[in-house]
Amino acid sequence: MATISTLGAVAGLVIAIVLIILKVPPVYGMMLGALAGGMIGGAGLTETVSLMVSGGSGMASGILRIIAAGMLAGFLIESGSAETIAHTIVKKMGSRFALLAIILSAWVLQAVGTFGDVVVVIVAPIALDIALSTRYSKAAASIALIGGIHAGNIISPNPNTIALAENLGIPMTSVVLGGMIPALAGIAFTYIFMVMLKNKGEMVDSTKLTNRTVAETRQLPSIGCALAGPFCTIILLMLRPICGITIDPIVALPIGGVIGAIAIRQPKEMLKYANTGLQRMSGIVLLLLGTGTISGIISNSGLKDTLISLVEVSGLPGYILAPLSGIVMGGATASCVAGATVASQVFGPTILSFGVTAVQAAVMIHAGCCVFDCLPHGSFFHISAGTLQMSIKERLKIIPYESLIGFSMTAVATIVYGVLGFTF
Repeated sequence: MATISTLGAVAGLVIAIVLIILKVPPVYGMMLGALAGGMIGGAGLTETVSLMVSGGSGMASGILRIIAAGMLAGFLIESGSAETIAHTIVKKMGSRFALLAIILSAWVLQAVGTFGDVVVVIVAPIALDIALSTRYSKAAASIALIGGIHAGNIISPNPNTIALAENLGIPMTSVVLGGMIPALAGIAFTYIFMVMLKNKGEMVDSTKLTNRTVAETRQLPSIGCALAGPFCTIILLMLRPICGITIDPIVALPIGGVIGAIAIRQPKEMLKYANTGLQRMSGIVLLLLGTGTISGIISNSGLKDTLISLVEVSGLPGYILAPLSGIVMGGATASCVAGATVASQVFGPTILSFGVTAVQAAVMIHAGCCVFDCLPHGSFFHISAGTLQMSIKERLKIIPYESLIGFSMTAVATIVYGVLGFTF
């Protein structure tokens, strides 16, 4: 098998980023970047394609679990359960803690398995409405919502944790539980930045709040019924650490969706939920296939050895490679899913060789992926800008705070699981 030079791997990543910025679909951008990187890195066309195919095929088992997660995601989106959870939290916390409620709403919705782009669409109208009534800036409302999503991302049974668990050979529940400590740090820093930004930037324009009464025109399930599906999934996944009974996510996630549909007395809608979930997952599946092709190039390149050498020359401990690889890959792909997949697949074995446990590696990689996954060549940047009624210039001003939230989670994860060596 050919070995690609570091220059080739870096060139492939840069080309992929440029193509994605130019609005080329991410899967094609990554495939073309992988092809170019292999050729620039010294491999022939046949060898490059072989590496790309090998990398893509390595995603198969993770992709199956991600498709299975579509049933639960479809239920949360289509049934109105996600909206119920958000509105209940906001209502219970009252006007005094309204924007804190937005942080927690986004955190909980992300944590129970709702996608970040769906969370921002559901919660953004509520966040803007609250910002208007409390006279907080649009930037404060935006960082509350986006920070909550980031903090929930690393404790969610989502494609990120599925990929990390699959590549590092550990239960998904271990990745989710391990992420709880850095997630709490993410909530704390989100609140701090929200307060810092409350009087900075543009204020909310009341004439543009066209979605303020969406929840009032739709029959939503009760909070108990809305949480039945996610709680069922969590309980099934927790059976392994509690009593040694292993229920794979490929089974637990769809069951959660089915139980949710039964709980809200809409079993006939299960097909609709499944179709919606599958549509949402299809984009992630394609992204991961594209990620697999560039992963095949990077894993057979000198880039991994270069990063390892930099860590060794600097005198830093080996566990630093875990958050570092997450930061680099998360930023390169502007996607926590893609970043976590590539980092754990390419650098995972090396990180474990330094004496780091799989759980420690997973949490540090996952947190690192949240530092720069918000860059403009990713889809979340543009989805959040649109739903929060922000211009590109306004949205760019949020990135430093968003990245600092990710960095705070990474720092806490590195201290707890790297420096202190905590594990379970």
